[in-house]
Amino acid sequence: MQKNTKSASVIASLLYFPMLIFSGTTLPFEAMPELMQKIVSVFPITQGIQLMKSTFLGIPVDNIKLPVIVMGIVTMICTGISIKYFKWE
Repeated sequence: MQKNTKSASVIASLLYFPMLIFSGTTLPFEAMPELMQKIVSVFPITQGIQLMKSTFLGIPVDNIKLPVIVMGIVTMICTGISIKYFKWE
């Protein structure tokens, strides 16, 4: 495995797994302490899951702009990092 591949795997794991665990998919978001809810609510995967949950259950979404902005910003940051540090060969 090349150095870039190993680095990409480590970085992806460090970013993805905490978001997955605390996003509400493995641990119910509503069962988390309030402080933890505030922290993990900025994770892009949590934003997406909360939007899907509201849509499926027919719950009105109070502010849809914030989740979309958070997900967009994180996408741009991650794309920029991947372009800068990982060369496509």
